[in-house]
Amino acid sequence: MKLSYPAIFYKCDSDEGEGYTVDVPDLLGCVTEGDTLEEAIFMGIDAASGWILGELRAGRPIPTPSHLETIIPDEGGFASILPLDLDEYEKKFGQQRIKRNLDIEIPAYLATFAESRHLDISKIAQDALSHLFQRQFSL
Repeated sequence: MKLSYPAIFYKCDSDEGEGYTVDVPDLLGCVTEGDTLEEAIFMGIDAASGWILGELRAGRPIPTPSHLETIIPDEGGFASILPLDLDEYEKKFGQQRIKRNLDIEIPAYLATFAESRHLDISKIAQDALSHLFQRQFSL
């Protein structure tokens, strides 16, 4: 599942050197930083992906991403899009699956069709839900 969320980047100076702070305004409290812009982008993607997966695992809805043009950073900041690939993130950092036994009724002809082609109805349901989720949260 691929999503895109806007983020605000602020260049900051400290005793330890320069760096960037990243704030993902749609994801409450999702803030991170990096020593370089490249590292800040990586850390922003990591933080946002973890935030979203945490919400999904807890059964909570995730916010719809704002459109980039509606994000207005404070002085000195700039807004950009963080591309998230939750499937890839989950592969790297562990997969947690929730088993659902679906008690559904389907017409006999569809059951026969699925059986004759060795189709996995659970996989079909997962793909359909993933597709609907993707459409809901795409910019």
